[in-house]
Parts: sequence; structure tokens; C-alpha cells
Amino acid sequence: MKKLIVTACMLAMVMSTLTGCVKKTQESPSEPAAGTVQGDESAAQGEASTTQLPANETQSAAVNEKELNIYTALEDEQVTDYLTEFKEQNPDVTIHITRDSTGIITSKLLAEKDNPIADVVWGLSATSLLVLKQNDMLEGYAPEGVDRILPEFKDAAEVPDWVGIDAWETAWLVNKEVLKSKGIDTVPASYEDLLDPKYEGLIAMPNPASSGTGLLTVNGILQLMGEEKGWEYLDALDKNVAVYTHSGSQPAKEAASGEYGIGISFGYRCINSASEVGPEIAEAVFPSEGSGWDVEANALIKKADQKEISMTFLDWAISDNIMQKYAENYPIVAIGVGSGVPEGYAQNPVDQLIKPMDFENLAKNRETTLDEWTLRYDAKSAQKE
Repeated sequence: MKKLIVTACMLAMVMSTLTGCVKKTQESPSEPAAGTVQGDESAAQGEASTTQLPANETQSAAVNEKELNIYTALEDEQVTDYLTEFKEQNPDVTIHITRDSTGIITSKLLAEKDNPIADVVWGLSATSLLVLKQNDMLEGYAPEGVDRILPEFKDAAEVPDWVGIDAWETAWLVNKEVLKSKGIDTVPASYEDLLDPKYEGLIAMPNPASSGTGLLTVNGILQLMGEEKGWEYLDALDKNVAVYTHSGSQPAKEAASGEYGIGISFGYRCINSASEVGPEIAEAVFPSEGSGWDVEANALIKKADQKEISMTFLDWAISDNIMQKYAENYPIVAIGVGSGVPEGYAQNPVDQLIKPMDFENLAKNRETTLDEWTLRYDAKSAQKE
């Protein structure tokens, strides 16, 4: 087993002060919770995967320890895999999962601000959670074991509003067969390479308004190049983009299937999709200039009546066993220790990240960035289903 120590290369995020505090007042229920109600595969395509509560049960669910409403942007297969242990430990609680792309989950949470349905958020971008924090929607909670979480992966307050689990970053999947059919025998290795006119109409990229991967990619480019040159770059890239999808996974999946030659996505999905079709067909690429990135994180939604099972879940969500599960998919986890760098990633994955990324400032400027992006490029966005 190798240990990956996330070093000072990643600048600590500057966080604002505590807005709320919750402490567990008792142990988690002795007969915890049961089966998970899962969404279908359409969630990964940009449709919300959610289980709706009957209208007459909505109010009672708010204080019902046998019901847990989780909003997440984790991949469908990750949710299924990760939750196995929690369900075994809590066999009497019904878990309602609402899963969708980061931007869609963020918008849904903001729309429900005055009547929240979610109890906890699991694996949503830190940038989005900072937007929720700025809207006074999070309740501070220090889960068991939070002291071992690296400072870069949690809110700076003594009782943090959010706690991270891993980091994810920009990558793209190249379908070499598609490129070869267009007379192209090179694999783009840098952002600059993607501007070559020979890739016109061959690139799929996530829409940052609905996809956290799209947003971290745009933020990374603006951070790397500066605002003026960054938007100039995105203008040039737009000439080669065929479509902006509403899911961060979709471009990699569609490139793997041969629909596009290049799918801008994120490391985990690109590596998995390349593995599914084989290295002779597809290759995962991390840009040589560095990757935009964000932290997947958890939080307790502010409600009049908090559930013990919500806090039990947040304790579990950073426990040692689940951290090892996260480390099977991502090389950089919140405790800085993985069970070896997963295949397909560089052995020095921290060096791949664009630094610094000021997540609090990015959260404050989120709407401005999205408005500008939409004005310039939304005409190529895929239709929402």
C-alpha cells in the first residue's frame, strides 16, 4: 500500500467564519437504517435521479429518524458501491437519493432554501457548498474524525460548515479511432493543442452551468491564463466544440462510444471509459499545463429539526473504511492517504493541479462567470431532457 501525502502544494482555502453549530446529543440509533432507494442510470445523463416522498409524508419526514434524504453529485456506480457499508450498519433507515450533475443539484438546493428537502449533501463541490454557505443554508457540524481531515479539505471554522472527501480534476478522453477516421494521428496533450483547427466539431465539453466538471474546467483556465486571456482561449476553443453537455461524465462516455473524438471531462470518468473500450481505441489525457480542480465535500443542511441519522451519516462519510473506498477512485483524498495511486493517474497527482485555486472567491463569482459563459457559448448547449 502506498501513501499519498497531499503537500503544501495545494494552498489552504480561505474560509469565512462559522454560521451555525450542531452537536450530537446522543449515540446513533441502536437499530439504524435500511435499504437505499436508488435512482436510475438517467441521472448520469443530466436527469435528476430522485425518490419523491408522498405529499402527506413530506412534513413527517423532516423529523423521522428512519428516513434520510441525501443529495449528491457522485457518480451512480460510486453511490451504489460506497453506500453498501452504511446500509449494512443502518438496516432500518430508508435512504432517498437525489443524484444529478453538480450545477443541477446546486440549483435544486437553492430553489428549496425556504423549504429544504435534503437532510445532507454528500460529494458536492466545495465551490457549490460555499455558495450554500453564503446563502446561510448550512449548519455547522464537526463529524467524528474531522481532526484528521487536511485543512485544504474543510471549512476553516472550528465547527466546519462543510468537510471534503476527495479532489477531482479536468481531463479528457481521446478516441483515437475517430481521430484517425478524420486523418488525425496525434493525441492532444495540452489546452493549446485543443485549439488546432483540425479538431473542429470533434470536441464535447460539459456546460459549467449544470456540470461541476465544466465549471472547474472553466475556472481552471481563467485561473491559469487570467480573465482576459482565459476568455480569449475559451472563445477559440468554442470554435472546435460540437456540443456542451449537461453532465460532466457525458463527454467522456460519448467520446468512448465514438460519437466525438475528444470528450473533456474529469480524471475518474476518462480513465474508466478508456478502460472499458481499451487503450487501442481511447486514451485518457491530463492537460500538460495543469488541471482545474475542486473538492467533493459533505454538509448538513440547515433545518428547524435536525436528525441524529444525518449526523451519523456524516460521521460515516469520512470514516476510515469509506476513505479507502474514495481512494480506489481518486488519488487525492481528504486525509492525504490513499491505497496507492489508482491506475491511469500520474504518480504525482498533486503536481497536476492548477495552483492556487481560491474556492471562496470562485464561489462568490460563480454567477458572474456562468452568466458570461452562457452569453458567449450557450447556443451549442445540448437540449435539456
